[in-house]
Order: sequence, then structure tokens, then C-alpha cells
Amino acid sequence: MQENKQNQVNQDEMNKEEQIQQNQAGENEEIKETGTLRLGKESGRHNIQLMTIIGEIEGHEAVSGNTKATKYEHLIPRLAEAEDNDDIEGILILLNTLGGDVEAGLAIAEMIASLSKPTVSLVLGGSHSIGGPLAVSADYSFIVPSGTMIVHPVRSSGMFIGVIQSYRNMEKTQDRITKFISSHSKITQERLEELMLDSTQLVKDVGTLLEGGDAVREGIIDEVGGISQALKKLHEMIEGDQKAGSLELPPL
Repeated sequence: MQENKQNQVNQDEMNKEEQIQQNQAGENEEIKETGTLRLGKESGRHNIQLMTIIGEIEGHEAVSGNTKATKYEHLIPRLAEAEDNDDIEGILILLNTLGGDVEAGLAIAEMIASLSKPTVSLVLGGSHSIGGPLAVSADYSFIVPSGTMIVHPVRSSGMFIGVIQSYRNMEKTQDRITKFISSHSKITQERLEELMLDSTQLVKDVGTLLEGGDAVREGIIDEVGGISQALKKLHEMIEGDQKAGSLELPPL
């Protein structure tokens, strides 16, 4: 009898260990494929969805197989799932991107900005070009002291028809970007355009490179800080939402 009970205990422990390994393997695969991970579910703290935007923002055309890329067809469904999942209380977005496809980048940025859950972004190595709208799309943004952001005019590659209509189309695209950034941060659209057209900052190009403190002083990013500050802020925002929800009067 005692031996059977011990065997059952051993079997339960093996099943538990196997389940842990399966869960870990699933998380590793999720990180590898989509760069996402659920935080807080084991610690008992707030349930946070971690998302990463790294490398090049991939649009309708696949980037080189040797290039790190964020695929918008991976990220957008994850964002929709996070919005619809009542268990997820907040979203943390880590950025280290050189930019990429404008339409895909703006689509992801608009998706983040429209979420009802609290969102915090953290710029690590850099958030350049179309990474600017992505960084400011969250409710609150951080950048590490050594992080950088590059703002520059819209560029075009491949065949380009040099007529006034093409120029106007690029101008409208750039206007969409500057309007989004200025409406989701403290910088004005006019000041942003000044930084974009600065010819003294970048070699063989126009634009401006902003380090962490500079991005905050210009009003693009809210605060200089790292992962601990970003998580602390997100927890505070979640608790603030929960407190506000508890103070709402019940329907009559």
C-alpha cells in the first residue's frame, strides 16, 4: 500500500515536471516565432503581455533571410488577442528597430494606440525612422540613456518616377507620420519637420539623431529609464485603471 502511494507521488512529480518542460518549450517557441511572452502569471502580479519590435519592420515583401525582422502579420493578431483577453491587464513593448516598411509600421502603431489596456514602450538600442511612431504609440514611453532615435524624411527605393505627383505622394506619407508622432507625444509637427530636414546631423543624408535625453527634451519620449522603470510605470497604470473601475457607480 505504502509502495503504491509512493509510486503515485513519483508519477505525479514526473507529470508535473513534464508539464513544466512542455510549457517552457511552448514559451521558447513563442519567443522565437513572434517575440512575445506573458509576464506575471507565475509571480501573482499583474498579467502583462510582453511584445518586442526588433530589427526591420517587414511589410508586404519579405526581408532578407539574414536580417532580423518583425513581421506585422505576427504582431497585429497578438495585439488583437491581448485586447480581447480579459486576463491580460497591460502590455509592455520593447523596441530596437532600424525602421522599415512605412505602411506596416503605421498599421502596428495605430493598433497599439487604439488598445484600451495600459501600454508602455521602452526604446533599447534604437527606434529609428518608422520606429518613431511605434515608440510613441504607447500610453507612456521610455528610452534608455544610450538609446537613439533617428528622424528623417520619407525615402523611396527601387524605380522612382520623377514627377510632381510622386513627390506629393511622398509628402502626404511623411505628413501622416509627423501627424501621428506629434499627436501621441509632446513635440509639435513643425519642430519634428525641422529635425527631419536638418542637413548638419547625418552624413550624406538629412535628419537628426537623438540620444535618450535629447529625445525626452524634444518631447518625443516621456522619460529616460530602463526595464525596471518601465515595468513599475505599467504596474502603476494597471492599478490606477483598476482603482478607477472600482469607483464607477453600478448601473441603476
